[in-house]
Amino acid sequence: THYSVCPRDKDARWEGVTMERFADEADVVIVGGGPAGLSAAIRLKQLANQHDKELRVCVVEKASQIGAHILSGACLEPSALIELIPDWKERGAPLNTPVTEDKFGILTKKYRIPVPILPGLPMNNHGNYIVRLGHLVRWLGEQAEELGVELYPGYAASEDVFERGMELHAKVTVFGEGCHGHLAKQLYKRFKLRENCEPQTYAIGLKELWLIDEKNWRPGRVEHTVGWPLDRNTYGGSFLYHLDEKEPLVALGLVVGLDYQNPYLSPFREFQRWKHHPSVASTLKGGSRISYGARALNEGGFQSVPKLTFPGGVLIGCSPGFMNVPKIKGTHTAMKSGMLAAECIFQTITDENFESRTAGIHVPKYEESLKNSWVWKELYSVRNIRPSFHSYFGLYGGMIYTGIFYWILRGKEPWTLKHIGEDSNQLKPAKDCTPIEYPKPDGKLSFDLLSSVALSGTNHEHDQPPHLTLMDDSVPVAKNLAVYDGPEQHFCPAGVYEYVPLESGDGMRLQINAQNCVHCKTCDIKDPSQNINWVVPEGGGGPAYNGM
Repeated sequence: THYSVCPRDKDARWEGVTMERFADEADVVIVGGGPAGLSAAIRLKQLANQHDKELRVCVVEKASQIGAHILSGACLEPSALIELIPDWKERGAPLNTPVTEDKFGILTKKYRIPVPILPGLPMNNHGNYIVRLGHLVRWLGEQAEELGVELYPGYAASEDVFERGMELHAKVTVFGEGCHGHLAKQLYKRFKLRENCEPQTYAIGLKELWLIDEKNWRPGRVEHTVGWPLDRNTYGGSFLYHLDEKEPLVALGLVVGLDYQNPYLSPFREFQRWKHHPSVASTLKGGSRISYGARALNEGGFQSVPKLTFPGGVLIGCSPGFMNVPKIKGTHTAMKSGMLAAECIFQTITDENFESRTAGIHVPKYEESLKNSWVWKELYSVRNIRPSFHSYFGLYGGMIYTGIFYWILRGKEPWTLKHIGEDSNQLKPAKDCTPIEYPKPDGKLSFDLLSSVALSGTNHEHDQPPHLTLMDDSVPVAKNLAVYDGPEQHFCPAGVYEYVPLESGDGMRLQINAQNCVHCKTCDIKDPSQNINWVVPEGGGGPAYNGM
């Protein structure tokens, strides 16, 4: 019954209800106050001021504060930031930790096998910065406001073109919602934007911030691993970054590809288990965990980029998905996509001879501009690395492919590998898989779900309409539980989904604890029935991350 499935004009319950709302006009409305959206806003106002043009730019952001829903590793490649704000150092951008040391290894259950990082390999982080991305985004918001951008945090854009409650009309709407955006999902269908690309493939990233013993702290060190606790056929890896924030702080996490096959797998519990590896535990011992969160990320890359423009709008950033998977970096490409979109939009709407044939202005020049930029070249060069993991050798086959074809040929091989399809189709029936026995959390290195969610600051008003909706209430028990052992109770990193006994006798039902949701979008992506429809909750709801 949600309006994104059953439009209000076809829903008898809305008959006779006045749908008029206060309307406001802007030149450009940007949905999403992340790196891409704010870069677009800043670039638009830079150009407007440079050419002495009046341009009203509004950014709507569903988080209560700019940066409060941002979660990333994050090791930042500063190229796009340097282009956008050349004097970022003088302006006080929070890039406090230049990378001083790179380490990479393969984990077995007890050992760590070091792997050299040769110059030119994707994991080489020379010249990059370890950042708390939420803080950088908050700073970008301040730069945007200084230029005259109007920021509206706590406003959830719930329908494409305008936000219910108040209509924001724009000549062009820029969609920068982040990975697996609620509106982008609708736009793909309405404008058939995914007709000529492969399905997007995703991962879930789980992250914690720890204050550690100062003797274990190595500011500027970047560590990545692959292998244990994941098997060779489950794509993923870990990160451990030592921040220099005037206190011994580390950011650590595990990324798990959502094309995994075993329905019993719990990314959260794999993450908790990983922290007990001797090479990780030695860093964390005696420390305290101060924050937790999770977010889905795009891994489809070059093959999965949809059509980016349509009448009245464009897609930027992680919404269409420009992440460089082997680098585990997407902030620089997201920012650059926003800047390119801004330049093309500005050129179009300030052209006095331009006449739009559609109600909303169409800016096809943006897609052309992006495909001629370093973003496209970068994505093309690494296009085969992620799908190369789908060989018999799994993880090790992918590493060999990277070594031969990327390091030597720089992605110039004359073929493009395909992904294996949608992540929701990859689970095997539970009867064909081995249940995974996870150790109980010890409360020192590993923790339970609910105490973890409490550290995310997540909150939703209890009396609002549910934002985790089901297409068919009978499917979870009849299919997901019966065939796949209810994978949503395993893959959700916030304890939102649980199967509980029926109050009236035998049988089970799916209970949805929507107030716990950290807005990672994993359920909407991985549900094998594609029955869960994640829709936007009231503005201001969700996690309240501080520099994640």
